[in-house]
Amino acid sequence: MSPPHTIMADPAWRPSTKAKLLWTIQAALGWVIPVVALTVWVVADSGHRGAQLVVFAVGLVLAAASIGVMPLWRYAVHRWEVTDEAVYTRIGWLTVESRVAPISRVQTVDTERGPLERILGLATVTVTTASSAGAVRISALDLPVAEQTVTRLTEIAALHRGDAT
Repeated sequence: MSPPHTIMADPAWRPSTKAKLLWTIQAALGWVIPVVALTVWVVADSGHRGAQLVVFAVGLVLAAASIGVMPLWRYAVHRWEVTDEAVYTRIGWLTVESRVAPISRVQTVDTERGPLERILGLATVTVTTASSAGAVRISALDLPVAEQTVTRLTEIAALHRGDAT
């Protein structure tokens, strides 16, 4: 008889509510080049209006999904939590990734703030571990929450003085 499977509870915390705005702006900026390219095509080539209309319609549907739906869906999925034993994250929207990084494996804890994050008062906490899966990122946190998280992680990691390998 095999042991019962335990299901990890969802991490407790969501990113900042401003994450939805951040992800919306990022998605909209991602559509600037396709819109410019389509505009150039429409201006430069009047002989393919049918194809241009199809490309415009498909682009409009995709843009609406990535700008209007993706940030809300992503916000519904994203969770994070720091305990005395581990850092837990769940991220994604089309595919969902759950990560658990034991505190004993933590090597560094960093804060990153891009231009949009600075404008919105947000930050990303990156927890580098001794793992081939790479760092654990907790994105779109309010700056004070990010700073408290870094302080807490640093204090907890210092208590676990493992070799992080």
